[in-house]
Amino acid sequence: MTLGCPGPYHEDEVVLLGHGAGGRLTAELLDRLVLPALGVGGGPLEDAALLPGHPDLVISTDSFVVSPLFFPGGDIGSLAVHGTVNDLAMRGAWPLALSVSLIVEEGLPLAELRSVTQSLGKAAQAAGVPVVTGDTKVVGRGAADRLFVNTTGVGRRHPLLRPSAALARPGDAVLLSGPVGLHGTTVLSTRDGLGFDTDIASDSRPLHQLVAGLAPLGEAVRVLRDPTRGGLAAALNEIARDSSVAVEIEEAAVPVPRAVASACDLLGLDPLVVANEGCLVAFVAAGSADAALAALRSRPEGRSAVRIGTVLAKGPGGRVTVRTLVGALRIVEMPLGEQLPRIC
Repeated sequence: MTLGCPGPYHEDEVVLLGHGAGGRLTAELLDRLVLPALGVGGGPLEDAALLPGHPDLVISTDSFVVSPLFFPGGDIGSLAVHGTVNDLAMRGAWPLALSVSLIVEEGLPLAELRSVTQSLGKAAQAAGVPVVTGDTKVVGRGAADRLFVNTTGVGRRHPLLRPSAALARPGDAVLLSGPVGLHGTTVLSTRDGLGFDTDIASDSRPLHQLVAGLAPLGEAVRVLRDPTRGGLAAALNEIARDSSVAVEIEEAAVPVPRAVASACDLLGLDPLVVANEGCLVAFVAAGSADAALAALRSRPEGRSAVRIGTVLAKGPGGRVTVRTLVGALRIVEMPLGEQLPRIC
């Protein structure tokens, strides 16, 4: 009888929570399984897609599984609206209509469902986008975690804006519209009762009006991306990869609220990978950087906008580095998975 070591167990043989976290595991799942099965390939994966035959229209869909359902600064209902409106905005589009689908677990109190749907409706009205269709399903106890929400949005692109993750160019300025880390740390604190939520609240909000303010800059606005799952680190890595450029940011320039920094220090988290729901990253031609900052700061949701970095003239394509507070350079890796799962 011949004895041998058992074959290694490959984690990629089953779906992991990290596969839905927006990092390297998500990219691998899409590239190796989902996209080939759907016959989709080539080109960057944008926040919203152009409708075939209608180049002025874009569509985006997203599912929200955040836990808990309610948190300081928002809930799963308003988050679903803001997330989809923002994905449309990152392609330079104004929202025209939303669909909403609910998957409800048996036993969810009707009072909670009412609160979520009312919040969703108010958020849609505030954003000026009608909910025109939807669906509701109820599953048995244990078949879902209380409530999941799917929203699909259709938007019309501004005629002057054509941003894409593949359009960053050497010399471009990297701008950030506001502080990072608020949403992820708020949800984590509320979920686990850590107490940080007494000092912070989610930044969840719509950004389409902020993007509309950039429209006069036209093609100088190369890339727009909202750093949600995987945070700023994932967003910058995706842009650097799809544009085949090297990006360098300044650690001192990235606005991290004190409460977020304290929470991350205590929990061993990197603020660059913590999710956001109310800020955007913009790659803008160098000559238009000041005008772009002025436009962002003219809106309440962009009043803290700053320049955080530059697209380098030389350097390995797809690489993102950060110049630390002590002047050293550190590579910013694409997160493997989300340190904070179920945050959107």
